Amino acid sequence: MSTPRLRFAPSPSGFLHIGGARTALFCWLFARKNGGSFILRVEDTDAARSTDESIQAILDGLHWLGLDWDEGPGVDGPHAPYFQSQRKAVYQEHIDRLIDSGHLYRCFCTAEELKEKRELAQKEGRKPAYDRKCRDLSPDEWPADTPYVLRLKAPLDGATVVQDLIRGEVVFQNKELSDQVVVRSNGDPLYNFVVVVDDATMEVTHVVRGDDHLNNTPKQIQLYEALGFEPPVFAHAPLILGPDKKRLSKRHGATNVMQYDDEGYLAPALVNFLARLGWSHGDQEIFTIDELVEYFSLDGVGKSPGVWNPEKLLWLNGQYITAMTSQQLAEAIAPRVEAAGHPAQPPDALMARRIETLKERAKTLNDLVDQGHFYWAAADGIAYDDAKAKRKFLNGDTLPRLEAALAALQGVDDWTESALEPPLKQVLEQLDLKMGKLAQPIRVALTGSTVSPGLFETLAALGRDKCLHRLRTGIALAREAAAQADSSPAESQAPLL
Repeated sequence: MSTPRLRFAPSPSGFLHIGGARTALFCWLFARKNGGSFILRVEDTDAARSTDESIQAILDGLHWLGLDWDEGPGVDGPHAPYFQSQRKAVYQEHIDRLIDSGHLYRCFCTAEELKEKRELAQKEGRKPAYDRKCRDLSPDEWPADTPYVLRLKAPLDGATVVQDLIRGEVVFQNKELSDQVVVRSNGDPLYNFVVVVDDATMEVTHVVRGDDHLNNTPKQIQLYEALGFEPPVFAHAPLILGPDKKRLSKRHGATNVMQYDDEGYLAPALVNFLARLGWSHGDQEIFTIDELVEYFSLDGVGKSPGVWNPEKLLWLNGQYITAMTSQQLAEAIAPRVEAAGHPAQPPDALMARRIETLKERAKTLNDLVDQGHFYWAAADGIAYDDAKAKRKFLNGDTLPRLEAALAALQGVDDWTESALEPPLKQVLEQLDLKMGKLAQPIRVALTGSTVSPGLFETLAALGRDKCLHRLRTGIALAREAAAQADSSPAESQAPLL
């Protein structure tokens, strides 16, 4: 096999969606596996739909996933992507070639005529292909001052065969194919033509894309042949379906790659998940990027669609989070903590220590931010929003326990789990309590919730100053609740009849 050259060619009319990201990943993996090149080409010829914001969104998505490309035209930097809008002269050169070789002809049929032809074909049960009315017109028969498109003189018999690396041999009978329009009446070339010119002149050897493009492939092969170019090898991967087995769309959740970044997913986890949507390597589920490059082959891509499974992605992301060090996670979530409205947190050893108490339960980076809210908040910054927990654990009954705990902990200078446990055990003995009766009021005072990591882990990771301050706040709330209970009028007894 010659050195492979693959391309990813998105249309910048929106964000980088999941299907496009998987296509880019398959191309990137194939190129990296075989020592080839991965080319990024932005198909921005539709000026009405292409926007700078969409282009940037696509670049951001590829950068986040780690899918780097290898070359560019040098217009906006050594590795800027190719832009079709900058290649109009190349397209015109090849249009002229096809005209000179007699492969294109002028078609003067109006939109109304073409619509009537389609409707008649459908009524008669025929495929609505163009009837080639203008194919054999001589220049003497061209109507003067009449707009026209340029169509390809496609073969009238035989077949166009696609040797697909995934689907096998796919045969299209030429009689079922139309004389495709190559150039619009305003002089703009159409999609299939510019794609062929780009792939041919960029020496693309393999075209890997979704099988929704399969119907374009025979048209493109006919253009390769008319231009005298050798077609690349094609591989059409099955589409991605939602859990309901319908084509993946917004109704199935996020389809924008960067939305997964916003939701706290890790790029390597999403890459791993995308690779497994339609491709397999034995029973292995979790891959490093180096393993994906080593093992990937188009032989492993199946013919059946991959099914999007958000629960599996969440599980996989949790596995990646568990595998990261707490220090790595601290660096990853520090900006998210601040973005969530908490004071800025330096990703230091203390933050890593706090994350260590949280990471077992976390599936996303945002889980770490949310579950550790009591760590990130200022000493008096937590809200006791759980009214039920506040009533149950910060009241007159628990007040003596909280006061005893504060008195015992104020004397601890070595604020570690091992040093914090003995004084609280002494409180249990003094008050003749089981740990739950003491732990829950302390936990609610410290975190505002009945759910947190282990009590001694939380105390140690939260830090001495915050713990003592919040215990005092909890005691004040318990005294306030006790005072309100004492001042409430006794329920009046109903009179006897």
